[in-house]
Amino acid sequence: MRKSILYDASKCTACRACQVACKQWNQLPAEKTSFQGTYENPPQFSSTTWTKIAFREHAEAESDRVKWLFSKQGCMHCTDAACIKVCPASAIQRNEFGAVVVDQDKCIGCNYCVANCTYNVVGFDQEANVAKKCTFCYDRISAGLQPACVTTCPTGALSYGDRSEMIALANKRLRHLQDNGNPNANIYGLEELDGLGVLYVLEEEPEKYGLLENPKVSTRANIWNVIFKPVRAIVVLAMFFALWINKGESKKQDEDRIAT
Repeated sequence: MRKSILYDASKCTACRACQVACKQWNQLPAEKTSFQGTYENPPQFSSTTWTKIAFREHAEAESDRVKWLFSKQGCMHCTDAACIKVCPASAIQRNEFGAVVVDQDKCIGCNYCVANCTYNVVGFDQEANVAKKCTFCYDRISAGLQPACVTTCPTGALSYGDRSEMIALANKRLRHLQDNGNPNANIYGLEELDGLGVLYVLEEEPEKYGLLENPKVSTRANIWNVIFKPVRAIVVLAMFFALWINKGESKKQDEDRIAT
């Protein structure tokens, strides 16, 4: 059963507890940053920043006030995932929960996933020469726990569960917002890139939150996917051949030891 995280922007206070929880659980170090003219910090994703709260301010037409719009952003765990398509080593796959994960033992450090990610959320660890991003807290959810960011949210802006349940919860919240004077409320992630693993309940249009209105896998990524398909097949065959040779050699060595 595919799992999803539901983020309700109408409940978020931008406390950034989710950012701290992500850092703490995954043992990710803090980054030294400088003031960029916004409360959003760190300014971008990296190998040690996998989730962050985006701040967007908009002037209200009917008054002189400024309206703040917050959104939790990170890997969207797309169904049509560009990172999976462009990886020549098959190091990026979808697990049993529907999450897109990087196998760091297979990653060859080519950086194609970083360059082609539709949402620009994949970081690269230059020291380890591997790509890194949100894992959907696989170690937690495989043990029956919720992702760290969901567990720590003090306002209930984050929920986690079966995708069908999260969609039902999102629709219920959408009706509540629309019935209470917010006709612009909408759900993001239902159809984008054939469905995202992270769903959003928004009070305004997606672009006002810094989200892509019509995200698409680039033509370049689709071309790389066609090119790498035979390469992946060769790599898999080579791995099986190497294992077969290794098994044969190990058996021969055992027989030689027994004979002596």
